[in-house]
Amino acid sequence: MNQEDLQQQAQFRQQVEQLEMIVKQKLTKKALERYGNIKSAHPEKAIQLLAVIGQGIQSGQINEIDDDQLKEILIKLTPEKKDFKIKRM
Repeated sequence: MNQEDLQQQAQFRQQVEQLEMIVKQKLTKKALERYGNIKSAHPEKAIQLLAVIGQGIQSGQINEIDDDQLKEILIKLTPEKKDFKIKRM
């Protein structure tokens, strides 16, 4: 990696941290706990979640998020899984 790539990564991390600080203020205790679990297990999904909640906060649609609301957002972010069945011949 060159210097420019490292700077971009550092800038991205800083933006995520700033957004995370804003979003965490709007989460209830249970929602904050769930977010921490998601961040540990699926960092990419946590960033998506931050982006969605951040947009809601900026637009004034979100004041506070409880655990149930967080679950709903996660369901919307998760693509539907296709079920594959293998048949024996």
